[in-house]
Amino acid sequence: MTYQTQADLGGRTGFGAVQPEPEGELFHADWEPRALALVLAMGATGSWNIDASRAVRETLPHYLQLSYYRIWLAALERLMIERGQLFEDEIAQGRMLHAPAPVKRVLQAADVAAVLARGSPTERPAAAPARFAIGQAVRMRAGRVDHHTRLPGYVQGRRGTVERLHGAHVFADSNAQGVGEAPQWLYTVVFEEAELWGSRAQQLSVSVDAWESYLEAAE
Repeated sequence: MTYQTQADLGGRTGFGAVQPEPEGELFHADWEPRALALVLAMGATGSWNIDASRAVRETLPHYLQLSYYRIWLAALERLMIERGQLFEDEIAQGRMLHAPAPVKRVLQAADVAAVLARGSPTERPAAAPARFAIGQAVRMRAGRVDHHTRLPGYVQGRRGTVERLHGAHVFADSNAQGVGEAPQWLYTVVFEEAELWGSRAQQLSVSVDAWESYLEAAE
């Protein structure tokens, strides 16, 4: 397989203790809000979709060594380079050296608040009835795939219960590959902690939102 995600870290150990930060502390350096603004502005051009950007972020070779906004910035550079919107010599010199590539649209400063408030809804009309019902036992699909997926490794092959139906939504796996939205039913599936962690369980439950093709009926 050629697709190697660095971001599927749920349930893994060896990363040290979690260090909580003060509530409301959004940035840690002056460049970080500027990086966020760049990512939002370029995302608004329609040059790629959110799932494609996530796929690039999670496959960065030094993902685990990068801070949150360094991941965003490194992925933005790669996305733009792949589309001829940015060049390595421009990054090295910190200035524009080539004519700008045309984009579908440009986000104006006066429209930022409204665009962020509106978000990017992903719900779509359902092409067929939902295969699974609330309260139904299901098992999550197991096995690696050679592309971006939102199915966490720690629930693969595990048994859970459908808790909620969310309607049909853009399928991230398909959208990330640029082959269409392919909407699927989206479910919240609840797992008993012992099913996931065995003897390490603490009598809690874990919820995961999962598309229909991630699920199969439990025997």
